Amino acid sequence: MGNVLIVVEGNTDGSLRKATLNALTAGAQLAKASGGDLHAVVLAKDATALANAVKDYGVKAVHAASAAHLEHALAESWAPTIAAAAQASGAEWVGAAATAIGRDVMPRVAAKLKAVMASEILSVEADGSVTRPMWAGAVIATVKLTGAVKCFTARPTEFAAAEKTGAGEVKAFAAVASDKQLTKFVSFKEVKSARPALTEARIVVSGGRGTKGDFKPIEGLADELGAAVGASRAVCDAGWQPNDLQVGQTGKVVAPALYIAAGISGAIQHVAGMKGSKTIVAVNKDGDAPIFAIADYGLVADLFKALPDLQAAVKAAK
Repeated sequence: MGNVLIVVEGNTDGSLRKATLNALTAGAQLAKASGGDLHAVVLAKDATALANAVKDYGVKAVHAASAAHLEHALAESWAPTIAAAAQASGAEWVGAAATAIGRDVMPRVAAKLKAVMASEILSVEADGSVTRPMWAGAVIATVKLTGAVKCFTARPTEFAAAEKTGAGEVKAFAAVASDKQLTKFVSFKEVKSARPALTEARIVVSGGRGTKGDFKPIEGLADELGAAVGASRAVCDAGWQPNDLQVGQTGKVVAPALYIAAGISGAIQHVAGMKGSKTIVAVNKDGDAPIFAIADYGLVADLFKALPDLQAAVKAAK
């Protein structure tokens, strides 16, 4: 019987990060397949509040590690304590959400545990195998991991958020000294926006090279819909929009209820970051653009005319 341990992340205000709830669902599915229990580990300067926030989401136990060197999520700081918690909880699987933190920390945890690892898993099969993307999502591989301990990161967009099912036990866990610090925390400059967070928005309006750097139609429609704004890599590389808005293989992966792609050709690197969207609408002057192959609705039109018209229609409908 193998338990599953999920690494918990918090937001800058100390609240539970939604991506962790998605990772807990992946962990619960692995626990069911392996016949074990679901555990969680919280690392922070003071882990009490976050541990109490996550205990209701189907976990048997939350291991709360509090220490000054755990305040910031650096791989060198977190990995030794996560590895120790995995061993103490009898974990066969150790995982986290595939966020910037999860991608940074989990490979180091795997190395310390001498474990095999699968990144960005998309689903869990009944036999305990997992699926994950390869070649920018062009191939979905089914992987059966072997070894005493297995590590993973789970793509948040592919798993439903865990729901409250009863309180688990919160246990204090002794933090382990950090590894030799090759990196240090300097500062965190959070991007503030009145719009929804890109990875959590129900609607995303994204612009590509076809905007020619003019995002007014994108932003106008997004604001009318209460949506987040996204951008292709070409836009961010050109400096037209900040990298924080990039959607794609090397940017953020999103799966909103509605994704509107305007002036985006549909390169595979961009598609890898948004093809999980429930409904995809494409607006492009080029009727042969690859984006139309995955779009549920396509409009061959100039975005500078189509988006203001759509914005006006939405406003009138209200």
